[in-house]
Amino acid sequence: MISPYPKKHSHLATPLERCLRRVEQDVLRMGSLVEQSFRLSHQCLFEGYLDAAEHIIKLDKEIDAYYRKIELDCAVIMTTQAPIARDLRILTASMQLVRDLERIGDYAQDLTEIALKLVCYSPHPLLGEIKQMSSHAQLMLSTSLSALANLSAATGLGVKRLDDVVDDAYDLLYQKLAYQEIKGCVEPILLLTLVIRHLERMADHATNIGQRVNYIVTGYRG
Repeated sequence: MISPYPKKHSHLATPLERCLRRVEQDVLRMGSLVEQSFRLSHQCLFEGYLDAAEHIIKLDKEIDAYYRKIELDCAVIMTTQAPIARDLRILTASMQLVRDLERIGDYAQDLTEIALKLVCYSPHPLLGEIKQMSSHAQLMLSTSLSALANLSAATGLGVKRLDDVVDDAYDLLYQKLAYQEIKGCVEPILLLTLVIRHLERMADHATNIGQRVNYIVTGYRG
């Protein structure tokens, strides 16, 4: 996240400014871990990289640690340093942002657990379409984190338009899964229905991040 304070004057930064920079850096580090976790869950589901499950467990612990740290740091700054205006927007939005990031990380872990159950079944004909949905949701997360890093309100709001593609994919895939003729075990259908639901929720959280960036920059909720 680009700090609102000019770096060339960093030696004159106040304690509040330094605290804000640390929070901003931690949010971006957490975002990078969540992006990595999402990418690994995609590889586990669609590319057979089952070892990803073990890596995601470790990542999730790091993500949770950042979540707790950032929330605590923001609360301490707000109660001890009396931030105002833009500074307060950064803190409140950061506390909301990390909740969205933490949930995306949880869903990524859930997806790998589903992948481990699906591996014993033949690949479903809809797997290619679900893979496209996952790729698009990852693009949304990447775009929202780019908006955050550059404090771009326009990019942040643009994530909402990307979300329409994921919502349409969810509706279509749900109809196909729900009304297909089932031959044999129903479990893979139920698991894939969970997959698309998780992906839809991950996309929603990415949209939230974009909207929170807009709030940081403009003071208006998109």
